[in-house]
Amino acid sequence: MKQQPDLISGLPFARQGGSRKRQPVSLWIRNALLAFYALLTLYPLYWLFISAFKTNEEFFTRPFSLPQAPSFDNMIRAWKLAGMGQAMMNSAIVTVLAMILTLILGAMCAFALSRFRFRLQGAIMAYFLLGMLIPIHSTLVPLFIMLKNIGMLNTHWALILPYTAFELSLAIFLIAAYMTSIPKEVEEAALIDGMGYWGLFLRIILPLSVPGMATVAILAFLRYWNEFAFALVFINSQALKTLPLSLSIFSDGFGTDYGLTMAAMAIAVVPTIVIYLIFQEQIMKGMVAGAVKG
Repeated sequence: MKQQPDLISGLPFARQGGSRKRQPVSLWIRNALLAFYALLTLYPLYWLFISAFKTNEEFFTRPFSLPQAPSFDNMIRAWKLAGMGQAMMNSAIVTVLAMILTLILGAMCAFALSRFRFRLQGAIMAYFLLGMLIPIHSTLVPLFIMLKNIGMLNTHWALILPYTAFELSLAIFLIAAYMTSIPKEVEEAALIDGMGYWGLFLRIILPLSVPGMATVAILAFLRYWNEFAFALVFINSQALKTLPLSLSIFSDGFGTDYGLTMAAMAIAVVPTIVIYLIFQEQIMKGMVAGAVKG
């Protein structure tokens, strides 16, 4: 007897296996918590930008609402009054030079500590890591006296050198962790082919360590670009003031122009957001790559 085809299974609404699998409740809860955390993180940025287009009166009467008549007048006035063009150039010079020095010195130290075995290696690494425990603001007075004695106050180098020194500990730690994850066989093959240690460092280890160095570069950029205390103490010349110092012009002992302050802060934060968005993938790679060896 010929078997009749199963007509029900051929219908479009028929499901194989009975019913579609549902996502677990824990996944929905996790996504909801992450979305809530993202909103909490992004809201201050949103509030900053909408406040930049408000007058002082509107800032106090409608602090959380959108501006009624958005205008770029605050941006233009803040840019001119604070001299933000020159301040941004000074911050760029200090940040870029300090970041280059940090990457060069940090990569060289990390290469020696991660790829070689020698006596006191652990002690030297611990010595560098101790720098992460030193509160940088506790060194303001000694650094001021030292820079004054050598005639380096009111120069870009008064900020570049201290920035580099205090960021080296973290740079060495992160880059060394990433270099340790590079297989030893790569190094041995290069040495067998007649490549020297400088060639090994410049042509193989350094290119492979780009994600780790990108992480260091972004963290250093954020620290250097937003640093205020060192710039306030070591720089007195108006022509050399950095961006954080230019923002303080809108606040004095008698009051604060919140509209101009928010506009200036919105301008100052844009480069940070752009740099992070460009290199965010490299940051994630650098953060997790050193955790897995091989």
